[in-house]
Amino acid sequence: MHAADLAFAPFADRMHAEGLPDLAIRTFHQYYEQLRAGHTGLIAEADILPVADLPDAAGLDEATKAVGEAALSQTFILKLNGGLGTSMGLAGPKSLLPVKEGLSFLDIIARQALHWEVPLVLMNSFSTQAASLDALAAYPALQRFSIPSDFVQHKVPKIRQDDLKPIDWPTDPSLTWCPPGHGDLYTAMRTSGMLATLRAQGYRYAFVSNADNLGAVLDPHILGFLVAHRLPFLMEVTDRLLIDKKGGHLAQRPDGQLILRETAQCPPEDAEAFIDVARHRYANTNNLWIDLEALDAVLTARDGLMTLPMIRNPKTVDPRDPDSTPVYQLETAMGTAISVFPGAGAIRVPRLRFSPVKTTGDLLAVRSDAYVLTDDFRVRLHPSRTRAVQVFLDDRYFKLIDQLDARTPAGPPSLLACNQLTVEGDVTFGAAVTVRGEAAVVNVGARPAVLPEGTVVAGRQEVGAA
Repeated sequence: MHAADLAFAPFADRMHAEGLPDLAIRTFHQYYEQLRAGHTGLIAEADILPVADLPDAAGLDEATKAVGEAALSQTFILKLNGGLGTSMGLAGPKSLLPVKEGLSFLDIIARQALHWEVPLVLMNSFSTQAASLDALAAYPALQRFSIPSDFVQHKVPKIRQDDLKPIDWPTDPSLTWCPPGHGDLYTAMRTSGMLATLRAQGYRYAFVSNADNLGAVLDPHILGFLVAHRLPFLMEVTDRLLIDKKGGHLAQRPDGQLILRETAQCPPEDAEAFIDVARHRYANTNNLWIDLEALDAVLTARDGLMTLPMIRNPKTVDPRDPDSTPVYQLETAMGTAISVFPGAGAIRVPRLRFSPVKTTGDLLAVRSDAYVLTDDFRVRLHPSRTRAVQVFLDDRYFKLIDQLDARTPAGPPSLLACNQLTVEGDVTFGAAVTVRGEAAVVNVGARPAVLPEGTVVAGRQEVGAA
């Protein structure tokens, strides 16, 4: 047995014991060998070029929309649904969190699929599968499509940083495993049989996005652009703002091939260029359109291996304990597949298609009257507004969902006329509070404080005994 095979054998044994399919093991093997060879997955600024002008979704015409509408019968919605929302204190799937008018992310997504009369497929994790499928049972009309409701992403072993061997952690063996990033989408579609099933049923076009991005709705204009231009892969990007400076950005190789560079792939010496939003103008929304015929061809030509750019994530085996054993988690991002498909494209979309709910501040904004739920189940800014509300809540008292709910017992304040809200300290909002312009609510006392019912906040509002 070669030295490389000997080094990987403990990983292969562990993955076989967990029942992971051969393709998932071979996929992990290729990234492990890159790690052993000293590859870091870093993409240097000197090796890429900025992307200038792109096609703009706002300029797509009715003819393009008609092409998209004609392709709807071959299209399905695929949502990444593997997250538990632990950063918000959730124990279950984040997509089951009530987000607007009592509806969860998954409720809204399911109703969107029913509106467009297309199948909905979830990529679940082992942790989210059961609860999410139980929730989808409330929508039996989705079952009329001869497509399974979900498939499950794989898991891979964590790797010790000191000797590149599998980590053992007897106190909690589950901590020795990690998700391989959403780049596992392509491998999991293949191993689960989902790709073959979809193609056999006549489905060709996938609209893929994160379950927590309420702006990611099916758009016939963009679908029509994909079909009309015969693109194998299309990434939606939006103008990069300062708040996006730590997120992935679009770039291109000298030969013109588009690529995606994530934060973890940027060398430290290139950090200044990475966060330069004037240089790297486009942020990845993680909204992707994929031609399954092209995907199948790529996988077949590569013996099932997508070989996406590796992301080496240094962590500790117990993420809650910074003193626990240092490990590497080898991950890939699904958007990096843009570099794998020759002729892949990108399209500029408005910011409203990139509205991820990552914090309780984001959630409070969406729950407020600054956003509306349309008849076709899109969550949109109120028609009177031109830009999103920014909400910054004190993590000591608002980081977790239970904390947010306890401090907004009568519901969110009115943010219809608010541009930015900052809350400092322990503050409970009374009923019918209205916030206008750029405002701050500050508890200046040592005890919890209440913002009285009917208060109008404009500018700085102090509460509590000094």
